[in-house]
Amino acid sequence: MINGLSVLGVIPARGGSKGLPDKNIRPFSGIPLIAHTIRQAKNSSYIDRCILSSEDETIIQIAKEFSLEVPFIRPKYLAEDSTSGLDVVIHAAKNILGYDIVVLLQPTSPLRKSKDIDNCIFKMVNRNAKVCVSVTPPTKSPYWMYKLAKDDGLISLFKDKPLITIRQKLPKVYAVNGAVYVAKIDWFLENKTFINNETIAHIMPGDRSVDIDNEIDFLFAEFLFNLKNKH
Repeated sequence: MINGLSVLGVIPARGGSKGLPDKNIRPFSGIPLIAHTIRQAKNSSYIDRCILSSEDETIIQIAKEFSLEVPFIRPKYLAEDSTSGLDVVIHAAKNILGYDIVVLLQPTSPLRKSKDIDNCIFKMVNRNAKVCVSVTPPTKSPYWMYKLAKDDGLISLFKDKPLITIRQKLPKVYAVNGAVYVAKIDWFLENKTFINNETIAHIMPGDRSVDIDNEIDFLFAEFLFNLKNKH
């Protein structure tokens, strides 16, 4: 709990990933990928209860082996390629009652630390905000990004602004890194989103912000993890 508010953690993990098959249970530095998020959640100072949302029997079994609670089996209609992660959290929040705050922890962010989870929760509560998500400075500035015209010409995303050629003069920007999403449950169920004009940000460093979508992401994240934990 934090300031008398109870906190529910939700770890969503469906089977059938097409971008990286079985990524949630693929060995990552010796243990299944999802196990890293389970450990981070269990080491949180504020999460009172953490659950798995999954329809996959293998993922459920592995989660139980790492002492993660599985209070229900996710309905198949919430485990499709087109299923929104928001719908999964809404389903969990409606089925697990009695909590004030929900924390979404995706298994694809194994480099986050428990302190990142707690700092995000603390910031939301301390600032009396309704919702807080983790962000990181992007490796490439959107001010140097372009769309392509039909003739392959470059169209700046900020075509109404002069080109900034000096890196140090670029505006500071941040990208949502997918590691931690925190919201007051009543607010979340009403708004059905973690990101709108009420959202505040918790900044995380880039070396803890890798979100695994493909093979290169996986190998890079594992390299960083092993590098930082070799001693």
